[in-house]
Amino acid sequence: MNMNEYQLLATRTAAKHDNELVNYGLGIAGEAGEVADLIKKEMFHGHVIDQVEVKKELGDVLWYLANIGRLAGLSLDEIAEANISKLQKRYPNGFNVEDSKKRVDM
Repeated sequence: MNMNEYQLLATRTAAKHDNELVNYGLGIAGEAGEVADLIKKEMFHGHVIDQVEVKKELGDVLWYLANIGRLAGLSLDEIAEANISKLQKRYPNGFNVEDSKKRVDM
C-alpha cells in the first residue's frame, strides 16, 4: 500500500463535521502521547516495549496525520516528500551534531 492509498482509505472512517481539524489535532497529540508512554514504560518502569502495541499506536498517529493532511489539501506523499527534501537540505551528509548546532533552515 502506498501513502496516498492509505490516506484515501483512512478518509473512509473519518466522521465529517465542522470541528474535524480540532478533533484530529487533539487526536494526533493524544496518540503521540500513547507512543511516548510506551517508551517511558520501557525506559523507566522496566517494561519490554511491545512491538504490536507500538504498531497500533503509530497507526493511530498516521490515521490522524492523514486526515489533517486531507483537510489541508495535502497528500501523504506530498508531506513525506517535502519532509525528506527539507532534511536533505538541512543534513546533506546525514545527521551529525555539528550540522544540528549550526542548522540552516529554508
